[in-house]
Amino acid sequence: MKWQGRRRSRNIEDRRGRAGRTRRSAGGIGGVGLIVVLVVGYFLGIDVTPLLNSQGGAPVQQSTNDLSVADQQAGEFVSVTLADTEEVWASIFDSQVGRDYQPATLVLFKNATQSPCGSASGATGPFYCPADRKAYLDTAFFTTLSRQLGASGDFAAAYVVAHEIAHHVQNELGILGQANQIRRQVSEVESNAISVRIELQADCYSGIWAREAQARFGSIERGDLEEAVNAARQIGDDTLQRNAGRRPMPHTFTHGTSAQRAAWFQRGYQSGRLEDCDTFGASQL
Repeated sequence: MKWQGRRRSRNIEDRRGRAGRTRRSAGGIGGVGLIVVLVVGYFLGIDVTPLLNSQGGAPVQQSTNDLSVADQQAGEFVSVTLADTEEVWASIFDSQVGRDYQPATLVLFKNATQSPCGSASGATGPFYCPADRKAYLDTAFFTTLSRQLGASGDFAAAYVVAHEIAHHVQNELGILGQANQIRRQVSEVESNAISVRIELQADCYSGIWAREAQARFGSIERGDLEEAVNAARQIGDDTLQRNAGRRPMPHTFTHGTSAQRAAWFQRGYQSGRLEDCDTFGASQL
C-alpha cells in the first residue's frame, strides 16, 4: 500500500503519550493461554480484562510517555488511512446519499483508555463507540494481527481501520442505532444474529472503501487486496473459535464466518454501491 508522504487526517486524538497507569499482570495465565484469551476478546466482542485481572499478579506501572519508532510510524499510517476514508466517504455520501459526510475521530491509545462505551484496552481490540462518534485503536493490535492471527501486511491493517470507520458510516446512515435498539429487545441468540449482519455490512463498506481508494489515490499495490481478504478470513468467528481450541458454535457468532466476511468485503469492492451491502435485507449471508 502506497501511503508514505501522503495527506494525514486532522481527526486523530492521540492518547499514547499520556502518563502511566496501573494494571495487573496476567500472572496466572501462561503464554498460549494468554494468546487464546486475547484472541477471543479481540474479535468476539468480549472485554477480557476482568479475566486477566482475576488471575492475580502484582500491579504493574506502565509508562506511555515515550513512543517507539514503530509507534510513531503506526500513528502516521493510521492517520493517512483515516484521511483516505474521509475523502472516499465524503464523495460516496455526496453521490449516493445526497448529503454531507461527517467524519469520525479516531483515538489512538496504548495499553488502555476510557470511552463512553466502556474501557478500551488491548483485550477489547479496536472498536467504534457511537456515543461519542469515535473509533478506538491500540496500534499494537497490528502486531497481534500479523504475528498471532496470520494476517500480515499494511493493507490488512488498513482494512481494520476501514472496518471501524464503516461502523461510523452505519451510524451516520442511522443503521447502527436502529440495529442496536432492536438488539436490546431480543434474545442473546437473536442479538448475535443481528450483530453478524452489522459486521458483515461493515466488511462490505470496507470493500467499497478499497475500491474507491484504488480509483482515487492509486494506493493499492499488487497483493494488497489479498491481504485484506486474508485478514477477513482470519478473523471469522469459526476460524477464531477453532484456533482457540473450541468447536465452532454458530449461535455464538457475532461477526460472521471467515467465508462470509471475505465474501462481503469482495462484494463491496466489486460493486461500489451502498445498496448492494444490505445485509439486513439479504435472505442468505
